[in-house]
Amino acid sequence: MTTDASLFTNAQFKLFNHITETSVNENIFRLIVQDWTETTYTDEANYDFKTRRIDETHWETLYRDVLKNFSEAKSLVSGLPDVQTNKLATIELYEIYTYYVLVTSFGDIPYTEALDIEVLNPVFDTQEAVYADLLARLDDNVISQFITDEVGFSASEDIVYNGDIAKWKAFANSLKLQMGMLLADSGTPTAQSVVSSAIASGVFTSANDDMKIAFETAAPYTNPIYAALVLSGRDDFIPTNTIVDLMGTLNDPRQDDYFTMLNGEYIGGVSGELNSFPNFSHVSDKIGQDPTLEAPLLTYYEVEFLLAEAVERGFTAGDAETHYNNAVTASIKYWGGTDAEAVTYLGEAGVAYSSATGDYKQKIGTQKWLALYNRGFESWTEWRRLDYPILTAPADAMTTNGKPPYRVTYPDVELTLNEANLKAASASIGGDELETKLFWDKN
Repeated sequence: MTTDASLFTNAQFKLFNHITETSVNENIFRLIVQDWTETTYTDEANYDFKTRRIDETHWETLYRDVLKNFSEAKSLVSGLPDVQTNKLATIELYEIYTYYVLVTSFGDIPYTEALDIEVLNPVFDTQEAVYADLLARLDDNVISQFITDEVGFSASEDIVYNGDIAKWKAFANSLKLQMGMLLADSGTPTAQSVVSSAIASGVFTSANDDMKIAFETAAPYTNPIYAALVLSGRDDFIPTNTIVDLMGTLNDPRQDDYFTMLNGEYIGGVSGELNSFPNFSHVSDKIGQDPTLEAPLLTYYEVEFLLAEAVERGFTAGDAETHYNNAVTASIKYWGGTDAEAVTYLGEAGVAYSSATGDYKQKIGTQKWLALYNRGFESWTEWRRLDYPILTAPADAMTTNGKPPYRVTYPDVELTLNEANLKAASASIGGDELETKLFWDKN
């Protein structure tokens, strides 16, 4: 394997591993969106990012382990000219996704000076400027650059699409759709044009397009969920009654894919409280007991939910209900369910698009939250954007508004090493608080 490919593959793995991680020392987004809660500790389910320096790990992993490796890989790209073009576009796409995670987590972030080794105290670019530049890079450096009848990284080096550039382009357009929809409530006039352009260029059309990797059977390359739930020998997590009860009410066929039963029932714990592990349902064997369980960053069912919303907002033509039904069906089948199960579920009064409670945001937001179970970060982003389902913070939560956090606080190390720029960023976004909404989160 060439040096550029080695760095590229390592950065890919680090990114997927971090987004999938569930250790209380690294990633607590499943706790924030109330997919899971805790049995041994309660701090993290109450949104404590500081005690275990979770905000610092999120920051450092993405900058140091992911972006830096991608940057180095880009500088060492080898091969024939067209091959190099595809390799550079693929790396650039990963960089854009990684910065997307950072800017939607924190707000203003180091960007233009972030990876410059000569700059010890990088400025924080405004979140609006970073986001606009990411969209420009997506068009100019990725989508327009891919040469679909040529290779890039080889099948052994590209652990997602095995060198299929057409699929990388579909992911780029699907990410563009997602990023455009994030702007839909912000008042940014480019939201509709971004969404329309992405759709016209070609987004995911089936589950075969999903952007995902499969982990391996042996440590340290197992799915990190398996490491946390099996290899650790600990019983730290259970599903919450927030999701268990809602799925029970709706007769959701994915319940047995998500949870185990206790005495013939699905019983969820109380978010943020100390729950006894034996007294509740557990994470299903399908999720917790498979070291090779795949980890997606973006899926076909998410794209269909986005298309349903885009129709409702008048961003594109089509039928919102059809896309909504496609999304729910695709999620059920993703977990091994059948078309018949999907038809029955979509016939439930509380699920059917024509009769489910609320406006399109509530209908789509609720079903998207259910579909994004075990996808903590993206579930959190979509909850912040759509504001559904209604999630109430635990009684002892670190937030003061009765809601889960709207952002991740800046790591303390930045206050120590880059104080002036961090304070400027804090002032720019409206305060370095969990309750501070980011520029796109207007409702």
